[in-house]
Amino acid sequence: MAPAAMRTAARSIAGAKPVSYWLDDPDRPQALPALTGDEHTGLLVVGGGYSGLWTALLAKERDPDRDVVLIEAREVGWAASGRNGGFCAASLTHGLANGVERWPGEIAKLEELGHRNLDAIEAAVARYGIDCAFERTGEIDVATEPHQLAELREWHEEIQKLGITGVDLLDRDAVRAEVDSPTFLGGLWDRRGVAMLHPARLAWGLKRACRELGVRMYEHTPGLDLVRAGSGMAVRTPYGRVFARRVALGTNVFPSLVRRVRPYTVPVYDYALMTEPLTPEQLASVGWGNRQGLGDSANQFHYFRLSSDNRILWGGYDAIYPYGGRISAELDQRPETFLKLAEQFLTCFPQLSGVRFSHAWGGAIDTCSRFTAFFGTAHRGRVAYAAGYTGLGVGSTRFGADVMLDLLAGRETERTRLEMVRSRPMPFPPEPFAWAGIEMTKRSLARADANGGHRDLWLRTMDRLGLGFDS
Repeated sequence: MAPAAMRTAARSIAGAKPVSYWLDDPDRPQALPALTGDEHTGLLVVGGGYSGLWTALLAKERDPDRDVVLIEAREVGWAASGRNGGFCAASLTHGLANGVERWPGEIAKLEELGHRNLDAIEAAVARYGIDCAFERTGEIDVATEPHQLAELREWHEEIQKLGITGVDLLDRDAVRAEVDSPTFLGGLWDRRGVAMLHPARLAWGLKRACRELGVRMYEHTPGLDLVRAGSGMAVRTPYGRVFARRVALGTNVFPSLVRRVRPYTVPVYDYALMTEPLTPEQLASVGWGNRQGLGDSANQFHYFRLSSDNRILWGGYDAIYPYGGRISAELDQRPETFLKLAEQFLTCFPQLSGVRFSHAWGGAIDTCSRFTAFFGTAHRGRVAYAAGYTGLGVGSTRFGADVMLDLLAGRETERTRLEMVRSRPMPFPPEPFAWAGIEMTKRSLARADANGGHRDLWLRTMDRLGLGFDS
């Protein structure tokens, strides 16, 4: 980028608050007291993000008399659930292409379950009066390079062969009539499979709904270890213990209390910017009347969308794996990534060159080698876990909660019969091999983006092994 354009990008982020826009909300609820002393319960849920919240809520919906306790290490929704882009997708497989590649024999069932799951989220938002700006607008995957346009056309043909409806191929004029960027060459619009929402308010609304149904919650209460206790389990916390007949783990990016699960996930840091509200003139220059979510089709992709007050969230591209899988608040801020994102935003929307960013933030997501959640039990079925959502957990964590409850009940269901649920991804190797492999993959993906999508020997090998890495 030219020096003048770089200075413009730098000025645009100069005053950005180093905090998630979603969490910087005057309606953020007060934290609940920490657990002091011992508790006894039928079901203990560990983790106050979407995974744990949906598990607690669905457990009470299945059996209103069931005693449920939820503990959260900090505050409900403070981590990935309050820092993501607010894309709530029907896909349970990190996109249809990933699902077709890995589970072609059950993709129709996975798609059906995914759309039912998204419908159920929409119904829960209405039923519990959750004010989270839920909009079923869909999402457009846009092509910004000729090879991406060809890939979208080929994929649209595959979608039609699979009998999937509601996905439209847009040419250059059609996509720019929806959202105007000189970089857009075409797109695929999934009209019903994605909703936009305010992610932190979804978490806070689920917190309120759980408490109204009788779930006992303790914040600032980390689970320190998990051991057998008689016929059940016990989780130690800083000021007490929770004894439970069954335990559901929704800790995701944080180290699992079941140690053998830890090699299956790594933390990857994702970053985003939020603009100030657009003026009516600025919004008119972009269009975006249908308010869809957007994502470009590169390997190192961006995701972007409008908020309810007409700001643009712009995130993605860089995916940073810290050596050793270190999770630290220091990594939530990365100025070089924010500058890069601002420059790329102005390339996409040059008509918004005067816009400034009000917030800049990052956070860790749990990534697994197949990009989509995996499930299991431990301690002879007394403990269940779900992890590895790889950035698409806003919607699929509800499905994962149902799976965990099925597993804890020892029930065979249409969910637990799925190969996706019964299988596991490949674990990541120990250091330094994990870091080296991820870095090699990232460099190869960047080269593919710059070289017409051509995948080098390393990427082809990863493809054959069913492995990979996504931003």
